[in-house]
Amino acid sequence: MAAKSRILVKPTVWIQLTNRERSSPWHFILLIWNRACYIRVRVDTGRALVRQMMDLAATTTLGKNEAGEERSATSGLQGTDCIRHYADLLDGSPGVYRMLGSKGEVLYVGKAKNLRNRVRSYANRAGLNARLRKMIDATTSMMVLTTRTETEALLLEQNLIKQLKPAFNVLLRDDKSFPGIHIASHQKFPPIRKHRGKRIDKGDYFGPFASAAAVNRTLGQLQKVFLLRSCPDSVFNNRSRPCLQYQIKRCSAPCVGNISAVDYAQLVADAKEFLLGRSGRIQAQLATQMKEASDALEFERAAALRDRIHALTQVQLVQGINPRTVSDCDVVGLHLEGGLVCVQVFFIRGNRNWGNRAYFPKNGADAGEDDVLEAFLAQFYSTKTPPPLLLVSHPPAEPDMLEAVLTDRRGKRVRIRIPKRGEKAVLVENAVRNARESLALKMAEVKSQARLMAKVATVLRLDEVPQRLEVFDNSHLQGTDPVGAMIAVGTEGFLKSGYRKFNIKRTDTSPGDDFAMVNEVITRRFRRLVEEDSERESGAWPDAILIDGGKGQVSAAVAAMNELGIADLPIMGIAKGRERNQGREQFHFPDGSVVALRRNDPVLYFIQRVRDEAHRFAIGVHRTRRAKRTTASALSRIPGIGPTRKSALLAHFGSAKAVEGAGIEDLKKVRGISAKMAETIHAHLHDN
Repeated sequence: MAAKSRILVKPTVWIQLTNRERSSPWHFILLIWNRACYIRVRVDTGRALVRQMMDLAATTTLGKNEAGEERSATSGLQGTDCIRHYADLLDGSPGVYRMLGSKGEVLYVGKAKNLRNRVRSYANRAGLNARLRKMIDATTSMMVLTTRTETEALLLEQNLIKQLKPAFNVLLRDDKSFPGIHIASHQKFPPIRKHRGKRIDKGDYFGPFASAAAVNRTLGQLQKVFLLRSCPDSVFNNRSRPCLQYQIKRCSAPCVGNISAVDYAQLVADAKEFLLGRSGRIQAQLATQMKEASDALEFERAAALRDRIHALTQVQLVQGINPRTVSDCDVVGLHLEGGLVCVQVFFIRGNRNWGNRAYFPKNGADAGEDDVLEAFLAQFYSTKTPPPLLLVSHPPAEPDMLEAVLTDRRGKRVRIRIPKRGEKAVLVENAVRNARESLALKMAEVKSQARLMAKVATVLRLDEVPQRLEVFDNSHLQGTDPVGAMIAVGTEGFLKSGYRKFNIKRTDTSPGDDFAMVNEVITRRFRRLVEEDSERESGAWPDAILIDGGKGQVSAAVAAMNELGIADLPIMGIAKGRERNQGREQFHFPDGSVVALRRNDPVLYFIQRVRDEAHRFAIGVHRTRRAKRTTASALSRIPGIGPTRKSALLAHFGSAKAVEGAGIEDLKKVRGISAKMAETIHAHLHDN
């Protein structure tokens, strides 16, 4: 057993480290200034403990004096005085610093090659933009984590930014994974499938693609060209005749032996060659085979090869700009205007353009292009593998350090370049143009949305324009699988991160009782807000509430709010008229008044769209819950059958119905199923 050593972090708090962890390259000195204490810890730690250190720093509590009041280590210092106080305590080590507000909230996270010089630079307000001056004015304390190198500081900075989401940092709000294509090459007859998420399964991965639609379109064409299977292994192992994919010429039917393993392996190799950008040989080979089939009067085979060539050509046509001089790279173009910023990323793989996506980082108004681009790239590739080359429109703030971080992330050399001429420069210009056009469209949408929200304020009888409007809806099917859903909309459009779903939990709620469901959802939503943010400073509180329903739903929502002691949030219900015609909606208020807008009123269209989005989200949540219930087979109810045994049974027999028809001897042949368990399964299925 590895020897352990323990390091005192603060009274009653210890970190256990193994010899292996102490010898790893991750070497931190943790400096934590608490409002009541100063803690300095030297730690040699592995990657596995980085999050533990972050959690320790994030959960350090405020000290209190004998009267129970919070006290500050800076003796009431704030702003530049507070900055100078901490700068005097620091040395020239690299590391990460955090600016904290009066209530301990994280205002800003930054990195530095020299902490003392960087922190001291904030004391010179003349050289700072308005965003940083506002941040400094609100700073009352700091927390600092020093690292061995500046590269480690950048890694830790981005981890903290993603975890803490500081108000004054440049934040990448849309950080979803990208879909790709996976070929399980280790299997005898590998399938080709769409993949998203971590690359856990064995095989070859290709991508990223900008959207799921691009992957689906490419997969459909590739199946026409290379006739690779896409079915699940459980289906493949239990087929007795070809499926529909074979009939429509999108599969070679290896499940029933219509193609040998050698010939199928050649199709897989050709598909990989194509996805890697080497399609010329494949197209020429298919053309030769088509001519040979035609000369041999095998016209049906020649027609099939002709269709495959056509499909191959279609794949190449829909990929847009296909650079000749660039094999694998990401092209990043940035445009900043009017306090908003847009970053366009184009994905080039195998000399083909697999699509592009626009991003709108938050809080980039007063930051320069170099700072925005560095923050974007560091956050964007924190969960993604970077390509060997990045073509960018602007120089990042510290490109050498960023290259080192991305190289560590990839495991191979990553270069960042700003091309000045040639095809690469054209690619970057195209990305910048797309960023400029996307930002112009975004700014127009924001202005339009702001005008609509101002008109909504008039309809809702609000004193100010709402920055956040929450819309609630319920969904069920004749009382079964009841769920509640909430969406949020602001001056910039729908706030997808603010969407919430609620499984109805009250056992005394009658099936289909919408009023009780509204009461439960509103109670649960705002009880949590009261408990977590009673001062309403997090931005999670809405300015108004919209209920999909009429007088009864509004009354149920008002009753829930009264029980929680919340009386200052406007509530309105939107219900269709007596004939339930869209355009005849009526707006119900808690005082019993009802308002109807003109059919061509823009506010009516806007509220209808918001209501429909809540309805769409609620139905989606309900369908997901219903699908889980209806697809749960009888196997899930057998004692002793967990996910592993259930998967083994389905993989062996192909379906739950086939398991029900199996005998005890057949069940015993399944891996992990003993004789006793086989008898239990057989008895349970046949007794029921």
